[in-house]
Amino acid sequence: MLQSVLSIFVAAAFAPLIAKLLKKSIGMVLAILPLILFIYFLTLYSAIRNGQELYTSYGWVESLGIQLTFYLDGLSLLFSLIILGIGGLVLIYSNGYMKSDEHKGRFYGFMLVFMGAMLGLVLSANLITLYVCWELTSISSFLLIGFHHYKKKARSAALQALIITEFGGLSLLAGFILLGHASGTYELTELLSNPESLSEHPLYLPLLILILIGAFTKSAQFPFHFWLPIAMKAPTPVSAYLHSAAMVNAGIYLLARLNPILGNTSEWQNIITFFGAATMLVGAYLSLTQKDLKAILAYVTISALGILVMLIGIGTFLSVKAALTYLIVHALYKATLFMVAGAIDKKTGTRNINELGGLYKKMPLTTATAMLALLSMAGLPPMLGYISKEFIYQAGEQAPGVSDYVLMFSVLSNIFMVAVSMIFAYKVFFKKEDRQHQVKEAGAAFWIGPAILATLSLVLALFPKPIEPLMEFALAAVKVIPVEVELKLWHGFNVAFLLSLVTVASGVLIFTFRRFMLPLFAKVNNALFSIEFAAVFNNLVHHFLILTKKHTSFFQHGYYRFYLMVVFIVAAGLIWYQLNNTWSWVFLQNLSPVSYYVATIAIAMSVAAIAAVFTTSRLVAIVIMGAVGFGVAVIYLVYGAVDLAITQVLVETLTLVLFVLVFQKLPPFTKHLSRSSKVRDAIIALSIGGFMAGLVLKSDHLHLSYPVSNYIAQNSYTEAHGKNIVNVILVDFRALDTMGEILVLAIASLGIFSLLKFKNNNI
Repeated sequence: MLQSVLSIFVAAAFAPLIAKLLKKSIGMVLAILPLILFIYFLTLYSAIRNGQELYTSYGWVESLGIQLTFYLDGLSLLFSLIILGIGGLVLIYSNGYMKSDEHKGRFYGFMLVFMGAMLGLVLSANLITLYVCWELTSISSFLLIGFHHYKKKARSAALQALIITEFGGLSLLAGFILLGHASGTYELTELLSNPESLSEHPLYLPLLILILIGAFTKSAQFPFHFWLPIAMKAPTPVSAYLHSAAMVNAGIYLLARLNPILGNTSEWQNIITFFGAATMLVGAYLSLTQKDLKAILAYVTISALGILVMLIGIGTFLSVKAALTYLIVHALYKATLFMVAGAIDKKTGTRNINELGGLYKKMPLTTATAMLALLSMAGLPPMLGYISKEFIYQAGEQAPGVSDYVLMFSVLSNIFMVAVSMIFAYKVFFKKEDRQHQVKEAGAAFWIGPAILATLSLVLALFPKPIEPLMEFALAAVKVIPVEVELKLWHGFNVAFLLSLVTVASGVLIFTFRRFMLPLFAKVNNALFSIEFAAVFNNLVHHFLILTKKHTSFFQHGYYRFYLMVVFIVAAGLIWYQLNNTWSWVFLQNLSPVSYYVATIAIAMSVAAIAAVFTTSRLVAIVIMGAVGFGVAVIYLVYGAVDLAITQVLVETLTLVLFVLVFQKLPPFTKHLSRSSKVRDAIIALSIGGFMAGLVLKSDHLHLSYPVSNYIAQNSYTEAHGKNIVNVILVDFRALDTMGEILVLAIASLGIFSLLKFKNNNI
């Protein structure tokens, strides 16, 4: 499984090079990889049917209990097939859509990163691994949404999507950390083996809310839904993939995967069901008043995501079955319709439904494909969408405690879906043609993928037996207990069937009286949705930036001495506070006697330090401070630390020389400090010196069970092969820290050299 994910990332890295070599068929060639992986995962279907759960693990950050683990069961297999199958067809479609784009190599690279991140996400068996892939989907979607970066609206849409999903991602990470702390593991397989232990934990509600924020932002749930329609600035292949098989489905997968672990509580059911139902209704309603084809489909996606979240929130076997069925339905019709919209845009030059019409004569293949997808979106027979709609109504009817409002919201949303589907079909394909120029059928690359997906939606409704076992094992992964799944078009005369009749009849009525109803809906929109969430979000970001600028100008004022004062005061205050709370030893107890010559050296150093404060000569101050440094070296020699003494002498000599060379270029001392400023500085200096002395005394009275110095002394020679403990600490035990310091100095040196070089060249 890891090899499958890595192969996609490798292909992404070479995509720009392949694009240069295969300019006209790059999409077709790159589509081979996901389609091969699709077949590979199909071969694993038999293993899943036999009750196997494929699991692989690789060491990663083992000290923190973080493993690079992958896990394939019925649920992850279902999502993997959707990701790879639709991903391959979208790449084929992109071959036609992106044919003339000069940056198509970069586009395919981003698309494959997006695909690899989604595949890694659904296969991850470790929460931290899942989070890493989660963030990769956010980053890659940002690059894809803003692919046409020369357009301001594309950049704005990409940034908005990134900020919202990254906010959710940070919330998700916090939730995962709390989940790992509460359960003692980050492994999903271990969590699934003992799901009951978390519901009674004190951290259950905080971690649930944090994880739900992550899922809701990613899957565009109300009130975070507004980023998804704005993301339509992305190229149409991106929209087709993002809405049907990637990105937004990540939140759905997360909720389904965590259902056995965090579900079966009133908090889970009430929060998720309410927000899902609200999102479902808002998305369906707003889709009615849109004019842009992609905007219509974007709001339909919001509604569909709300349906999926609501069904998972209800949490019954029937609702989860309905969710998994609708997941397939939505992926098939949504990818189809987005690719159809892109083909129409390419051939007509517009996506405005009021400017289209009569395309059934000029684009018959596109029309037939779109009709099948629209029938499924409307939930009409003989499409798979009809089966899922019946399941949704049955699940709502049996929803414990929330059946009334769930059924009402579901019926209203599906009425709007029927109306939107009919308006889409009529205005785009069958309305009297208003455009005079010639329109031709799109090329094969434009309709192969949509035709396959739309046909599948029909075939799977008529002959559902092949996918029933997959649905059973996916359902078992969500509900833990195996349940038989039967898909069929006719469920008999029941409440769900009657509600379907009401839905279709009401949708037809809205379509029939659309000239009256749509303006009415527009007025209601202006009344109820006068505040645009996107505008509110942009204003919040704008005012946040203003606030941070003010705070930055206050704290980053440019006065170096004040920076040092703040650092010293805060450090002194915190350490003195800690010393005061832990002051449990007698002052100067059990200290070793000091020889007279060491005391003499210490007194001389103190006198030199005081003299450096009061001298008015910069050169004298440098020499005196050098004397203090050399005095420290002598004390090292007295106590046998020869290596430290040599290091101190070398450093002090170099520092002394540099100070003399630099300070002789500076102007003479000037009296710019008042008496009160000097008193302030003296107090700060005494507090810093005092807490350092206190730390030294405190360290001598610590009673550690196993001091770190013992570990270093015992392992310096055997492990690091060095007899000089100080050197071993620098280059082995804290090697990364030392390397970082070297890099900082090297970069600073290069910067200084560049500035000097630049100045000399200008001269």
